[in-house]
Amino acid sequence: MIRLPGLIDPHVHVREPGQTHKEDWDTVTQSALAGGVTMILAMPNTKPPIFDASTLDLALGAAKSKARCDYAQFIGAGPDNSDIAASLADKSAGLKMYLDSTFGELRLDDMSLWMPHFANFPKDLPIVLHSESRTMAAGILFAAIYDRPVHIAHISLKEEVLLIKAAKERGIKVTCEVCPHHLFLTQPPPNPPPFSPKMGEGKGGGRLEVRPRLATKEDVEALWQNLDVIDCFATDHAPHTLAEKDSENPPPGFPGIETILPLLLTAVSEGRITINHVLEKMVTNPRRIFNLPEQPETWVDVDENASYEIHAADLHSRCGWTPFEDWKVKGRVTRVVLRGREAFKDGKILVEPGYGQNVRVR
Repeated sequence: MIRLPGLIDPHVHVREPGQTHKEDWDTVTQSALAGGVTMILAMPNTKPPIFDASTLDLALGAAKSKARCDYAQFIGAGPDNSDIAASLADKSAGLKMYLDSTFGELRLDDMSLWMPHFANFPKDLPIVLHSESRTMAAGILFAAIYDRPVHIAHISLKEEVLLIKAAKERGIKVTCEVCPHHLFLTQPPPNPPPFSPKMGEGKGGGRLEVRPRLATKEDVEALWQNLDVIDCFATDHAPHTLAEKDSENPPPGFPGIETILPLLLTAVSEGRITINHVLEKMVTNPRRIFNLPEQPETWVDVDENASYEIHAADLHSRCGWTPFEDWKVKGRVTRVVLRGREAFKDGKILVEPGYGQNVRVR
């Protein structure tokens, strides 16, 4: 048995408000605790998106009544809300900018819309960028021009990690994260075989739809070879129902908050990473990058020798599936203590909805 500090997941889609048939603050924080995660940072592209005071209050109100682990909520950057977003910075986890694709009020169609956000948002919190390849390069250029930190979400490509490495070597204030699915899965072949639970494929491969897309084996190996460049492990937990994933127009996204630690612990057991890598990228660095408080009397007990298979039926997410179905892993969370109280033990959630605290409330 080993004891770890409570883990932080800085990239979680809660789906509340607007899509609670997929997930809500209650179910996602149950999944977090069962996975050894005691603090989550929630993304703003909900329905409605979180981009002003009223929508931020809507999300935080739901979290206050339902969350079972600690949390903070990102504010979303829109075409004309730079002043509003900056005024809400101290109540938010940070600013999320979608430079590639999203919907509605958070769509940023050209770089002139980025400028007021980079100029106005306080520099003690990072701007988090959903950016891929060339838009990521543009975002790093903005970090250099405005001399402020940016955090690149879910990198997946060799060219991305190498560019971030070069930017860091030149003193540009950039950090980044990688998701477990971009470390452990690769893109399917051009003509994928029939449904295979182990590969997470549904009808037409819809269960493998994710953004950024799964990359090549060469890209995945480049991520592993440059782990020293990567600051955080984050899940981009983005649950959708099986009916949605197996539809004619499957939405992109995977659930992942409850499976990240066993996947990483399996990599530890195989000698691919060390437990110190896990702690650095899921505790120390997220706390530093996002200016998060310590969680007193908080820890996670793990049976590092427990071997088992991942099954969606055992998980707490409302979406009811996982791309890692039937995967054999090593390392099981047995107990979680959050702020001095036993929150999870032997598969059971022990704290009530609302026990989680907003870490931005001082």
